[in-house]
Amino acid sequence: MDWIATLLPETVSPLLLAALAAASFATSFITAAFGIGGGAVLIAILASLIPPAALIPVHGVVQLGSNAGRMALLLRHVAWGALPWFVLGALVGCGIGGLVAVELPPGLVQAGVGLFVLWTVLLKPPAWLRRWPLVTGAFSSFLTMFFGATGPFVAGWIKSLGLDRHGHVATHAAVMTLQHAIKVAVFGLLGFAFGAWWLVIAAMIGAGLAGTWAGRALLNRMSDQGFRRALDIVLILIALRLIWVGGRAATGI
Repeated sequence: MDWIATLLPETVSPLLLAALAAASFATSFITAAFGIGGGAVLIAILASLIPPAALIPVHGVVQLGSNAGRMALLLRHVAWGALPWFVLGALVGCGIGGLVAVELPPGLVQAGVGLFVLWTVLLKPPAWLRRWPLVTGAFSSFLTMFFGATGPFVAGWIKSLGLDRHGHVATHAAVMTLQHAIKVAVFGLLGFAFGAWWLVIAAMIGAGLAGTWAGRALLNRMSDQGFRRALDIVLILIALRLIWVGGRAATGI
């Protein structure tokens, strides 16, 4: 164990490394099975375990690996036509987010995303989500530079496309892979030292791929109707948590 400790950042012990890998497995399983939710849960866990300065960059690399693995497993189900404008928006959003010196109030961001997610679940998804993927890509990518897990926001746009369960999970994985890749590149240009975290990132990506494989087995056994019902439940729970946590942070209660 001593040699492993020498490869880890000072704030991470071998026991904590194991806990982070387990969290990555569990959250990747959730996302592969239900289409959304794992990224938000993972960042909530990481926020209490690793330094704030490393939170968004490390989460971004881990999510890049997890989403890329999920996309690879479901590659033939990706709705490729939905990607180009979203990616263009993501380039703009991440670029602007990386240049902003003052962070957005995290409480307001969380509550706002939560309210939007509830809107897309409980009401008919707004038509502009389908018509304006560039706006969705830009806004969600700007937010991800500060908030980290904007998967529920992007899921509202994916839901508006009316895909089946495999298409939803595959296309969501594809756009999130590209968004996180752009975000990681921006953090690298800004000088974040990813090398110090390589073992943590590798362990979490490996565990995440195993969780994705296990989650896909559950997805294959679900019906489209059952998937949409489970997706709505997961989205509502995440949205309510975001509103609660964000509201408390914004009001100081």
